[in-house]
Amino acid sequence: MAISDTPPNCVSVVIIGAGFSGLVVACQLKQQLNCDDFVIYDRAATLGGTWAANTYPGCGVDIPAPFYSLSFAPNAEFSRFFPKQQEVLQYLESVASRYNISGHVVGNTEWIGASFQDSTKTWLVKLRDVKSGQEYIQESKILVSAVGGLTNPNSFRIDGIERFQGSMIHTARWDHSVSLSDKDVVVIGNGSSATQLVPAIASNVHSVTQFIRVRENMSSPKHYFPGNDITIPSSWRTTFRRLPALLRFVRLLIFLYLETSLLQFDLTKTGERMREEAREKSCRYIEQYAPEEYWDLLMPTADIGCKRRVFDHDGYISCLNRDNVHLTNDPIIALREHSVLTQSGKTYPADVIVLANGFSLTQFDAELRGRHGHSRKGHWQEFGYIEAYNSVAMSGFPNFFYMMGPNSGRGHTSIIYSLERVIKPVISGEAFTVEPKVSSERAYNDQLHTALEKTVLTNACRSWYIDEKTGRNWVIYPWSSFYMWYTTHVAGLGDWIYEVSTSIPANM
Repeated sequence: MAISDTPPNCVSVVIIGAGFSGLVVACQLKQQLNCDDFVIYDRAATLGGTWAANTYPGCGVDIPAPFYSLSFAPNAEFSRFFPKQQEVLQYLESVASRYNISGHVVGNTEWIGASFQDSTKTWLVKLRDVKSGQEYIQESKILVSAVGGLTNPNSFRIDGIERFQGSMIHTARWDHSVSLSDKDVVVIGNGSSATQLVPAIASNVHSVTQFIRVRENMSSPKHYFPGNDITIPSSWRTTFRRLPALLRFVRLLIFLYLETSLLQFDLTKTGERMREEAREKSCRYIEQYAPEEYWDLLMPTADIGCKRRVFDHDGYISCLNRDNVHLTNDPIIALREHSVLTQSGKTYPADVIVLANGFSLTQFDAELRGRHGHSRKGHWQEFGYIEAYNSVAMSGFPNFFYMMGPNSGRGHTSIIYSLERVIKPVISGEAFTVEPKVSSERAYNDQLHTALEKTVLTNACRSWYIDEKTGRNWVIYPWSSFYMWYTTHVAGLGDWIYEVSTSIPANM
């Protein structure tokens, strides 16, 4: 889908990121606020975000298809209950086409930082053309960060890396020019990407050796569950197209199921019982389908919620029975020309090394300065941890909003509807700026972390969503989607400060 490389002049809204959440903001600006004066910047050449970047074999979603679409643009065309990357990207492109978003997207542009101008009540957004390296400034009334956390692949540093003569690929930067046919492939990692990748390539390669990380001599903290992916018959898709209310009903049922499943994370007797049932289910699945020699590597010991659950839609566990698939937790200590050397002294052949080792969480790296030049880092130092009010805004940073901010971990769609209501007076010109009250921001975060302490989401084990410096969970939202809707639409109405023109009534 063609997008522009040329930035416009001053606009009402700048959106950083042309992925799922950036597209949502753009569509709702047009649909709900009748605002066409916005621009989306993305460092990629095309829109789609993670679904354009991740093209490794087997890449797909682990959320049911009826729920993995926008409420205002339901999709009846998914061919599987858990669709693959190509279908998700096609869906996003179709939404962009339907709402005429592509003309607002400027690609090949990296966000460096932004500063709020007290005199003009605008943001100066610093950008860099990734092709030429040229830097420039874009002015806007409102700045929305729709930058995701799963963007920059983790690096891989190890002795002998310069001697390795094969190919090395990260799942998030897949090189389709590299053939895996009849090759000896080493896969590093055992998260969702690796779980999808290994069964997708196993029948085509000479061998797959997967290296997993097990900390402190413990078994894997992951929980593997049987997948339930099915092909959605064309007759069903036709029915969903003709009866959109039925698709909405199915979506509601999935929503209710996901909401009730949150109880398993609570530090209560009910939560403990649900977690034990989940652990037993995972163990039974592994015992039934995985080779016994790998049970100790796969059996979960930590509470569910410590790490992301893995739903085995692609047959990963049963794939481990193949003669050409091997699983080990023997750490790699060095690379050779055509092999890897492990801590035990063993060598494994390697024509291709695939890094499925996750991402560096850099979504907050851009330098952001609010009122009076106060930095985001300084703001968080004052609070003592990474935070935002309702995951969406910070006091002292007028007209700046996150779509995937601190503690927005479940990707609640309620955020966009809160954003619509909050920014409407600024879009219409009734107000210059809007930001949350400091007292409301502090009260909200006190409540949030108190709630998190009552769950396994903070207490279960070491995890990437726990800030090692503060011990705080800065990723996960502890409550339900309904509660977020309530707090952003009803209870939070008095938590915002508007700076208005003297000619505009203060009560608006």
